[in-house]
Amino acid sequence: MDESNDRTGNEWDADAYDDGHSFVFEYGERVVDLLEPDEGERILDLGCGTGHLTARIAESGATVVGLDAAEPMVAEARERYPDCEFVHADARSFSFDRPFDAVFSNAALHWIHDQDAVLDSVTDALRPGGRFVAELGGAGNVAAIVGAVREEAAARGYDVDSPWYFPSVGEYATRLESHGLETRYARLFDRPTDLDDGADGLANWLEMFGDGLLSAVPEGERSAVVAGVEARLRDDLFREGTWVADYRRLRVVAHAE
Repeated sequence: MDESNDRTGNEWDADAYDDGHSFVFEYGERVVDLLEPDEGERILDLGCGTGHLTARIAESGATVVGLDAAEPMVAEARERYPDCEFVHADARSFSFDRPFDAVFSNAALHWIHDQDAVLDSVTDALRPGGRFVAELGGAGNVAAIVGAVREEAAARGYDVDSPWYFPSVGEYATRLESHGLETRYARLFDRPTDLDDGADGLANWLEMFGDGLLSAVPEGERSAVVAGVEARLRDDLFREGTWVADYRRLRVVAHAE
């Protein structure tokens, strides 16, 4: 998400997110399948965004609470899905009066560097034996894009750092287990992802998700940097009129002790 280590640091436009980046929650359907929600369960959707997967989980008959740190996302989710409960809160410090059978998260946790605080909150929220099912960016995620931004920014005298946390399987499994979460499943895999909007796909992706990545570049120079990034990546990532981001994803299932 951003330079402040949670979703709030990126400037989130809920309408643009849904209209131009629907692949985020569309791919998340597969993570819902991994969750296997059941009727009567109480489930937390951590980093729920605009609520599409929260509503999808609720179709199982589970009671679902969506939580996100970005107020525009929560507002949009409440408007779209009035039958679901949505909470504006920080993933690093949330708490509830009643425990959950499962905590679910899709495409959210890689925005947060303080994973220990997140996992403390997750562990506290789960009942004994409850499960944590998540997908986040894994080691090497969007490495080509980040590398091109760094090179183009450096050529103009700016030092760029990645704002994201992309762990390996070993790193994340160890971290889970240090918080009392037994890793039952962990997989890191390549998932090349078509970006919407044709020739504008990469620029629009950087506009939506790249606030932290481009934070060292003055606003007046960002369009030139983005054009330079496109030129650097065109041969490798622009295919048949569509930009294809070099995503790598990490999926995990862990159970509370």
